Amino acid sequence: MSDQMCRVTVDGRTREYAKGTPYQTIAEEFQPEYEHQIVLVYVKGVRLQELRKTVESDCELRFITTADRIGHETYKRSMCFLLVKAVHDVAGHDRIERVRIHFSVDKGYYCTIEGNIGLDEEFLERVESRMRRLSEKRTAIGKRSVHTDDAVRLFHKHGMYDKERLFEYRRVSKVNIYSINEFEDYYYGYMVPNAGCLKYFALHLYEDGFVLQMPAKEKPEEVPEFRPSPKLFHVLRESVQWGDCQDIDTVGALNDMVTQYDMREVVLVQEAHQERQIGEIAKQIAGREGARFVLIAGPSSSGKTTFSHRLSIQLRVNGLKPHPIAVDNYFVDREHTPRDADGNYNFECLEAIDIEKFNEDMDALLRGEAVHLPVFDFKTGKRQYEARPKKLGPQDILVIEGIHCLNPKLTENMRDENKFRIYISALTQLNIDEHNRIPSTDGRLIRRLVRDARTRGSSAQRTIAMWPSVRRGEEENIFPFQEHADVMFNSSLLYELAVLKQYVEPLLFGVDKESEEYLEAKRLLKFFDYFVGIGSEYVPANSLLREFIGGGCFGV
Repeated sequence: MSDQMCRVTVDGRTREYAKGTPYQTIAEEFQPEYEHQIVLVYVKGVRLQELRKTVESDCELRFITTADRIGHETYKRSMCFLLVKAVHDVAGHDRIERVRIHFSVDKGYYCTIEGNIGLDEEFLERVESRMRRLSEKRTAIGKRSVHTDDAVRLFHKHGMYDKERLFEYRRVSKVNIYSINEFEDYYYGYMVPNAGCLKYFALHLYEDGFVLQMPAKEKPEEVPEFRPSPKLFHVLRESVQWGDCQDIDTVGALNDMVTQYDMREVVLVQEAHQERQIGEIAKQIAGREGARFVLIAGPSSSGKTTFSHRLSIQLRVNGLKPHPIAVDNYFVDREHTPRDADGNYNFECLEAIDIEKFNEDMDALLRGEAVHLPVFDFKTGKRQYEARPKKLGPQDILVIEGIHCLNPKLTENMRDENKFRIYISALTQLNIDEHNRIPSTDGRLIRRLVRDARTRGSSAQRTIAMWPSVRRGEEENIFPFQEHADVMFNSSLLYELAVLKQYVEPLLFGVDKESEEYLEAKRLLKFFDYFVGIGSEYVPANSLLREFIGGGCFGV
C-alpha cells in the first residue's frame, strides 16, 4: 500500500482512502446503510471529530447520527446557527441588535429578537423560507481558528458584545469561528458540515418571541406538534427577566461580577430573592382553605430536600405546623419491586410505591386519626413503622416529597382542595452568550456529580454513566405531570456554577480517558473554562446549594 493511502475500518469493514480524504466523503459513502443522518465521527484512540476533518493515518471510525445524544445536540446547535443567520439575512444586519436563544420549550428553543423589526407571522415565514433555502443548497458551514484577541475584536465589530465579554476571560490562545457564507459566529461544541443536514424544524410565534421546534432524539426525522407548557414557560421567562434585572444574563456578565464587584452582596441578593419566593409560596398555602397536604415533586438534583426544609420554616412563620413525609417510605418490600427491561429493580416507577397504603394513611390523618407512619429500611428492603403515631391538629400540615407527587394516581383518593402541588427544578437562566444555551440538564448533572461524590463516594464516571437512566425516569415519571402544579419554583442560582467549578473539576479530571464517559467529562471541563470561580465561603448555610457542596444547616 502506498504511503499516501490509509486503511479505514468502519463497521468491521476495511477500505483504503487517500490521505487528506474528508470524513464527510466516507460518511456519504456509508450513509445509505444508516437509518439516520450522520453528523459526526468518533475516531478510535483519538477523539470525536467533525466531518470536515480528514484522514491522515490508518484508523477505525464510528459514525454518530442524529439519533445519538451527542449527534442530536450537534443538530440542535447547528440549527441555532442556521436560524441566527437567516434572521440577519431577512431583517438586515443593521436592524438586528441581538437574537437571543433563551431556554427549552417543548422540543424546541424559545427565542427573541431585539432590534428594529416587527416580529409577526409574515416575518417568521420569511425566516423559515430562508433557512430551508440554505438547507436545500447544502450551504457549507465553514470553520476557522483565530487568536482570542482577534476574536474579541471581531465580535465587537459585529456587535456581539456578549461574546466579546465572554472571551475577555478565556485563557486559551485560539478560538474556533464558524461561518455560513459571510456570517460568522462562535458556538460551544461541534457543528454539522453543511446546512443540508438541517432539514427538520418549524418556527412558531409564541408570547413575545418564537419557538424553533426540532425533532426529539428518538424520532430525528419528525418535527413534533408544538405543545407548550404555559406554567413552566412563565417561570422560565421570569427567571430570564430576573437575570436581566441583575445584569447577569450570560457567563461573561457573571465573570464581570466576580472580578469587579462584591460577590458577597451578589450572592445575598440571589438568596434573598429565593427566600422571598419561598415565603410567598408558604403564604399561598396558608391562605388556601382546606390545604393539608403539600406535595413536592421535581427531577434529580433540584434541591427538593432543602426546599422542603426552608418551606417548612416559612409555613411556621405563617402559623402552621409542618411535618415532612418522604414518599420513598412507602416503597413496597424489595421482593415485590418491579424490574426494568434489564432485570434491575425499578425504584422510579409508580408501581414501586404502595399507593393503597399511602392513600389509606393520608385519608386516616385527614379524618383526625392517629397513624403509625412507615419508615423504609433500605438495607433490609422492608418497611418498619414509627413508634409514635402521628395525628393532625388544626394547624398541622404534611409536607410530602417524592418524584410521583404530581401524578394524580398517587393521590387518587385525596380531594383536590386538600392538596397544594409544587414543582421544583433547577431551571438554568444563565447562558454562555446570546446564542449558546446552558441546558438545565447540565446544571442538574453538575450538582449531582458534586453531591454523589460527597455523600456516596461515587466517582464522576459512575454518575455520568447512570445519568441517561435517571433522565429516562424523569421523562416517564416527572415531566408529564409538571403542569399539574399549583406553583413552580426555580431552584437555580445565578452564581452557583462559579462555586461548583472548584468542586467538580477535580472529579471530572478523574474520569478514565479510555471510558465512554470521558467525552462527557471532557465537554464539561471545557465548559468550566468559561467561568471565573468563587469560594464556597460566600454561600449561606441555608442555601439550596449547600445540599450539594455540604456545610448546610439542614444536615442534608
